[in-house]
Amino acid sequence: MNKVDFYILPSDAPSARLDFACKLCEKAWRMGHQVYLHCADAEQRDDLDARLWAFKGEAFVPHTRAEDDAQGCVVLGLGADPGSHHDLLINLDLKVAPFADRFARIAEIVVEEPTIRQAARESFRFYREQGYALQDHRLQRL
Repeated sequence: MNKVDFYILPSDAPSARLDFACKLCEKAWRMGHQVYLHCADAEQRDDLDARLWAFKGEAFVPHTRAEDDAQGCVVLGLGADPGSHHDLLINLDLKVAPFADRFARIAEIVVEEPTIRQAARESFRFYREQGYALQDHRLQRL
């Protein structure tokens, strides 16, 4: 059964979603998982791309854009087919990814910004109606 984790951050800054996505991505990658980061638009993808190179000082998460190499261990996509990825989807769009059902695990990252919270509620309802196993994680700090 597919599992969806909602990570609820104690911040109202949309940029906190990208910072947390980097942390989550690094953890999953170090554990040997394939990660597909579904971005809302090219601007968000470019911002995330830069953050993955520099978010931990001297360390970085090796990654690629879907149009360059959709088969990498960590791929940043804009709605394109995620290729052979089916392990972890980190959804940074405000809508459920059309290919979400292909993934064993899905991560939705939520901040206190009203538009993002409302989109997360709608996604939660969708996943629940589809029978996904749901879990929320209310983080106390970033």
